[in-house]
Parts: sequence; structure tokens; C-alpha cells
Amino acid sequence: MTQATPLTALQFVQSNSLPALVQVEIEQLILRGELAVGQRINESVLAGRFGTSRGPIREALRALEESRLVRSEKNRGVFVREISVAEADEIYDVREALDQLIGRRVAERATPKQLQALQDVIADMDDATASHDIKSYHALNLKFHDLLVDFAGNARLTESYRLLTKGLLLFRLRGLQDGGGFAVSNTEHKAVVKAIAARDGAVAGCLLRNHAVESRARMHRAAARQPQE
Repeated sequence: MTQATPLTALQFVQSNSLPALVQVEIEQLILRGELAVGQRINESVLAGRFGTSRGPIREALRALEESRLVRSEKNRGVFVREISVAEADEIYDVREALDQLIGRRVAERATPKQLQALQDVIADMDDATASHDIKSYHALNLKFHDLLVDFAGNARLTESYRLLTKGLLLFRLRGLQDGGGFAVSNTEHKAVVKAIAARDGAVAGCLLRNHAVESRARMHRAAARQPQE
């Protein structure tokens, strides 16, 4: 009997990371609105798009269900999930507290290189604002907050924050579009980074928390504009 050739270390890593890579790609499709809220996700179409079998797609969707971006219905399939405003409010209760901690920690430990990275993203967001490019602005906004939580330097905080806030991402896009404009949002970002540059952890924390409070308000304004069923 011929023994199977053992996987090389690289092959092992590739085979085990493929579902994770597919998960990131599907998540981006959802966040960009290419997979709309309530839409059924076609595994075969995604497998063709990514050049994989359906196995990694299924694994990725299971992970996305755990992070509450999709939902599975027996005998019907997997759908892009939409959270209620009430559930989003509960998430914001926690997010506001975490943002205050993140702002304080980043002000205390950000390196000059990290500070420059934040300023560069803000400049790019100014460009997106000037050209009224909401999709680019939304992507940059996500990047800005990802950088902040990374720069806080606490792996558990990063993991908890990202898992908690995934469900808010579509609400944040809607809030920028319909809840008051993204120029206001970037003004808030600039104030946070100014406090971080001044190494004022108390102010940076309060400003970032207030930014989350305003984000919640934009969400409510946007939700109020949605047609009632």
C-alpha cells in the first residue's frame, strides 16, 4: 500500500488558513454591500469566485455565523444577517466603554510611526469626503478604528472589540450615508488623534467614547429614515 506523501509545512499552513482567508473575503463582500442584508448566500457562486471547493466556503460561513454577520436557516441556507436597532443599542453600550479604554491606551503608548499612520488615514478620509466617495470613506473609517484597537496593545481587547462590533458595521455605513454625513465623523476623528498626539489619555478616551455616542445617534437618525414595513 502506497503511503500518502506528508504535507510540507507550507502546504499545511495554506490548507488550514484557506477558510480563514475566504472568511475575510466574504466579510468584505458583506461590508461593501455586494452581499446585501437578508440576501441568501450562494456557496457555489462564491466557490467559483474564489476558485475553491465548497468546503472552505462552508467553514468560512460557520465562522461568520459565530461572529453574527450571517444566519443559517434549516433547509433554506445561509443569509446575511441584520441586527435590530435594539440589539445595536446594546452593542453600543459596551462599545462606548471599550472605546474610552482604547483612546486612553493609545494616547499612552502610540509610537510616532503609529501616530503618522492614523494621520495618514484621516488625510485619505478628507479626500474621500471632498469627492463624496462614501464607499471609500467607509473602508477608511473601518481601517482607522482597526488601527486604534491594534495600537491599544491588548490582544484580548482587540479580539473582544472586533467580535462585538462586527454586527454594527452595516449600521455604521448606513449612519454615514443617511444619519448626518461623514465630514462630521472625520472632524471627530481629528480631535481624537490630536489628543493622542498630545499624550492626553483622559481626553482621548472621552473623545473616542463621545465619537461612539455620536455614531449611535447617526444610526438612529438613519434608522428613522428607513421606510416602515
